[in-house]
Amino acid sequence: MSEYSPRPDPTLAPAKPARGLRNLLAAAVASLAAGFAPMAVSAQSALPATTDELVQVEILDGGIAPDGTYTGALRLTLQGGWKTYWRAPGEAGIPPRFTWRGSRNVGEMSMTWPAPEVFSTSGYQTIGYHDQLVLPIRITPEKPGRPVRLKGRMELGICKDVCVPSELSFDHQLDSDAGRNPTIVAALASRPYSAREAGVSASTCRLRPTRYGIEVEARITMPSAGGTEVAVIESGSPHVYAGATTTSRSGRTLVAKSELLPARAGALPAVDRSQLRITVLGQKHAVDISGCTAG
Repeated sequence: MSEYSPRPDPTLAPAKPARGLRNLLAAAVASLAAGFAPMAVSAQSALPATTDELVQVEILDGGIAPDGTYTGALRLTLQGGWKTYWRAPGEAGIPPRFTWRGSRNVGEMSMTWPAPEVFSTSGYQTIGYHDQLVLPIRITPEKPGRPVRLKGRMELGICKDVCVPSELSFDHQLDSDAGRNPTIVAALASRPYSAREAGVSASTCRLRPTRYGIEVEARITMPSAGGTEVAVIESGSPHVYAGATTTSRSGRTLVAKSELLPARAGALPAVDRSQLRITVLGQKHAVDISGCTAG
């Protein structure tokens, strides 16, 4: 484990806010604007009366694996032209949030996010899905052999010409007799490649203090993922916010830079390189890289 704690650098100029802070403010403005968006377009009848007409959710059954775990999925179906966001939504997206209150016999749970798309929204880079999102979920029951019930809600943003904050509720008892579900299988197959699958031979990170947090420069040795590559750096901590990432390539080395900032006012916690998560989105495939070493 390699941790890095920022120390003040007296040589840093206190001029303009860091890029990451500007992005955070932009995201806040976008979210605030989203709350007023339906009111702004209602006179043009551009928006349905309820968000139920824009997005619907259902739980898919995928049966029980030999190890006793259940496979299910949340399937979001969006009205044509609308999109929603990935777990790291980009510069001005609305991150999805989940609550599972009311679920029964649920022990461990893990989600597999399909590789997302990169969009340009009002000059900002956002990351997400259009038309449909199938989000596979693997559940380990607290009590093997007993029924599993998934109940809760998902808070998300859906966008077209305007962005609308939405909340979807779901409640479903998983069918233990269900067979292999082709829709879930397809969603699992569209996940990003692992570092090994993508031929990543090295992943290093340099950290340096900035006025507001820590700059991360990741250098990844890997074959091209195709076309213009976009890297996303996630901090791995709910207490640290990662700003927008700039991406460039020199031969076999992809260079990604971002700024880590405290999620709330106060000092930035120590950054653990092993917890950083770097996702490279290319036209051929995406790559999910867990952790990096000191560079």
